[in-house]
Amino acid sequence: MRYLVTGGAGFIGSNFIRFLFRKYGSDAHVVNLDKLTYAGIRENLAEYEGKKNYRFIHGDITNPADVAEAYSGSIDVVVNFAAETHVDRSLMEAGSFIQTDVHGVLVLLEEARKHAPNLKRFVQISTDEVYGSIERGSFKETDMLNPRNPYSASKAGGDRMAYAYAQTYGLPVIITRASNNFGPWQYPEKLIPLFVTNAIDDLPLPLYGDGRNVRDWLFVEDHCAAIDFLIERGATSEVYNVGGGNERENRDITRRILQMLAKPESLIKPVGDRQGHDRRYSLDTTKLERLGFKCSTNFDDGLRRTVQWYVENEAWWRAIKERSAEFRDYYAKQYGGR
Repeated sequence: MRYLVTGGAGFIGSNFIRFLFRKYGSDAHVVNLDKLTYAGIRENLAEYEGKKNYRFIHGDITNPADVAEAYSGSIDVVVNFAAETHVDRSLMEAGSFIQTDVHGVLVLLEEARKHAPNLKRFVQISTDEVYGSIERGSFKETDMLNPRNPYSASKAGGDRMAYAYAQTYGLPVIITRASNNFGPWQYPEKLIPLFVTNAIDDLPLPLYGDGRNVRDWLFVEDHCAAIDFLIERGATSEVYNVGGGNERENRDITRRILQMLAKPESLIKPVGDRQGHDRRYSLDTTKLERLGFKCSTNFDDGLRRTVQWYVENEAWWRAIKERSAEFRDYYAKQYGGR
């Protein structure tokens, strides 16, 4: 099977490529198309460089020439992880989110049409945030989309673009809407890796508002397994919620991280809440479970593995937090005024 993985140098994309090689070995052939923005790190997959069944292309999904090059060579499956993904950054500058998350999907789909007879699957990776916030109950795949920030609006646009191409042109599209991913190799701007790395250095943990916002946490390896499962078992034009079944308040996650690192709760520093901060996300995953898939990672086990990875891989995240001017500028802009 030949896979085109876009955004494969990022957090979930690089974990998915590792998953493919662990499960299928030399039977998996992967083309990795990545723009290498601030969160795309080619070295994340350095162990595969030079292998016959792995090819890296430094390119942009919004550039038709880069996308055409990536599709060349008889691609069977496309998995689109490439996206601008951080809500906080979308509040600062929404334009790049629309460009990548909507127009970039359009470019990928247009090229897919040219390869339609041979293409077995096009997987559009969406997010639970397209549904918006929910006070009680859980969102089903048939519920209305109600994105409430520029990031989730851009992902909803790409989500529906993929669906439209399935309906209009018969492309073999499936769409996954996953809850908050966590695990190794995540860029340290998101809550868990930021708080783990700050706590290691005895730095304040900037917790938004009252800390009672609820997210469902999905261990990244479970997400990768779900995508692989749906490539084989999913139905064209269908949407599948992928959730971990681990709803936690942000303040509880924060305290658990501190406990695992034997750090004091005095490191928690409440800061002003962000604009349009959704209160609670929750997914109904019955559809995926009825198909035969269920996540296997216990939340505490996954969090412990994640914390330990950052403890053991300081060189990786220090290169970002201490030597990246981009990260320092972002952190100062995001939290300095709070």
